[in-house]
Amino acid sequence: MRDQVMPGLQAALAQAQEMQQKLMEAQAALAAAEVHGQAGGGLVQVTMKGSGEVVGIRIDPKVVNPDDVETLQDLIVGALADSARQFTILAQTHLGPLAGQAPGIPGA
Repeated sequence: MRDQVMPGLQAALAQAQEMQQKLMEAQAALAAAEVHGQAGGGLVQVTMKGSGEVVGIRIDPKVVNPDDVETLQDLIVGALADSARQFTILAQTHLGPLAGQAPGIPGA
Protein backbone atom coordinates (compact mmCIF):
# COMPACT_ATOMS: atom_id res chain seq x y z
CA MET A 1 0.00 0.00 0.00
CA ARG A 2 2.79 2.40 0.92
CA ASP A 3 4.45 1.83 -2.47
CA GLN A 4 1.23 2.87 -4.18
CA VAL A 5 0.94 6.09 -2.16
CA MET A 6 4.55 7.22 -2.57
CA PRO A 7 4.58 7.53 -6.39
CA GLY A 8 1.41 9.63 -6.22
CA LEU A 9 2.88 11.80 -3.50
CA GLN A 10 6.13 12.19 -5.41
CA ALA A 11 4.23 13.20 -8.54
CA ALA A 12 2.21 15.76 -6.56
CA LEU A 13 5.39 17.19 -5.03
CA ALA A 14 7.05 17.40 -8.43
CA GLN A 15 3.99 19.18 -9.83
CA ALA A 16 3.97 21.60 -6.89
CA GLN A 17 7.68 22.38 -7.39
CA GLU A 18 7.11 22.97 -11.11
CA MET A 19 4.20 25.31 -10.39
CA GLN A 20 6.27 27.17 -7.79
CA GLN A 21 9.04 27.67 -10.36
CA LYS A 22 6.55 28.94 -12.95
CA LEU A 23 5.03 31.30 -10.38
CA MET A 24 8.45 32.69 -9.48
CA GLU A 25 9.23 33.24 -13.17
CA ALA A 26 5.90 35.01 -13.71
CA GLN A 27 6.47 37.21 -10.66
CA ALA A 28 9.94 38.15 -11.91
CA ALA A 29 8.52 39.01 -15.33
CA LEU A 30 5.87 41.18 -13.68
CA ALA A 31 8.42 43.00 -11.54
CA ALA A 32 10.53 43.78 -14.62
CA ALA A 33 7.57 44.93 -16.72
CA GLU A 34 6.37 48.49 -17.15
CA VAL A 35 2.79 49.60 -17.71
CA HIS A 36 1.58 52.90 -19.06
CA GLY A 37 -1.57 54.71 -18.00
CA GLN A 38 -3.07 57.88 -19.32
CA ALA A 39 -5.86 60.37 -18.83
CA GLY A 40 -7.27 63.27 -20.78
CA GLY A 41 -6.63 61.58 -24.10
CA GLY A 42 -2.93 61.25 -23.31
CA LEU A 43 -2.45 64.73 -21.85
CA VAL A 44 -1.18 63.07 -18.67
CA GLN A 45 0.76 59.81 -18.92
CA VAL A 46 2.16 57.65 -16.13
CA THR A 47 4.76 54.88 -16.36
CA MET A 48 4.71 52.33 -13.55
CA LYS A 49 6.93 49.32 -12.86
CA GLY A 50 5.39 45.97 -12.12
CA SER A 51 6.45 46.49 -8.52
CA GLY A 52 4.02 49.42 -8.33
CA GLU A 53 6.74 52.08 -8.39
CA VAL A 54 5.85 55.12 -10.49
CA VAL A 55 8.91 55.83 -12.63
CA GLY A 56 7.60 58.58 -14.85
CA ILE A 57 4.89 61.15 -15.34
CA ARG A 58 4.50 63.20 -18.49
CA ILE A 59 2.20 66.22 -18.41
CA ASP A 60 1.35 68.08 -21.58
CA PRO A 61 1.93 71.81 -20.99
CA LYS A 62 -1.57 72.48 -22.33
CA VAL A 63 -3.10 71.22 -19.07
CA VAL A 64 -0.88 73.28 -16.78
CA ASN A 65 -3.09 76.18 -15.76
CA PRO A 66 -2.41 77.91 -12.43
CA ASP A 67 -6.06 78.96 -12.32
CA ASP A 68 -7.30 75.36 -12.69
CA VAL A 69 -5.03 73.10 -10.64
CA GLU A 70 -7.95 70.79 -9.82
CA THR A 71 -8.25 69.57 -13.41
CA LEU A 72 -4.56 68.69 -13.51
CA GLN A 73 -4.86 66.85 -10.20
CA ASP A 74 -7.85 64.89 -11.51
CA LEU A 75 -5.92 63.95 -14.66
CA ILE A 76 -2.95 62.73 -12.62
CA VAL A 77 -5.21 60.62 -10.41
CA GLY A 78 -6.92 59.24 -13.51
CA ALA A 79 -3.61 58.34 -15.15
CA LEU A 80 -2.43 56.60 -11.98
CA ALA A 81 -5.69 54.64 -11.80
CA ASP A 82 -5.32 53.67 -15.46
CA SER A 83 -1.77 52.44 -14.76
CA ALA A 84 -3.10 50.32 -11.90
CA ARG A 85 -5.75 48.83 -14.23
CA GLN A 86 -3.08 48.09 -16.84
CA PHE A 87 -0.99 46.34 -14.19
CA THR A 88 -3.98 44.23 -13.13
CA ILE A 89 -4.48 43.14 -16.73
CA LEU A 90 -0.78 42.32 -17.05
CA ALA A 91 -0.82 40.33 -13.81
CA GLN A 92 -3.87 38.35 -14.93
CA THR A 93 -2.13 37.60 -18.22
CA HIS A 94 1.01 36.31 -16.48
CA LEU A 95 -0.54 34.61 -13.45
CA GLY A 96 -3.94 33.53 -14.78
CA PRO A 97 -2.71 30.41 -16.57
CA LEU A 98 -0.99 29.26 -13.37
CA ALA A 99 -4.24 29.42 -11.40
CA GLY A 100 -5.79 27.02 -13.90
CA GLN A 101 -3.13 24.41 -13.09
CA ALA A 102 -3.55 24.44 -9.33
CA PRO A 103 -6.19 22.24 -7.74
CA GLY A 104 -8.20 24.09 -5.13
CA ILE A 105 -7.42 27.55 -6.52
CA PRO A 106 -10.39 29.45 -7.94
CA GLY A 107 -10.27 29.40 -11.70
CA ALA A 108 -8.73 25.94 -11.75
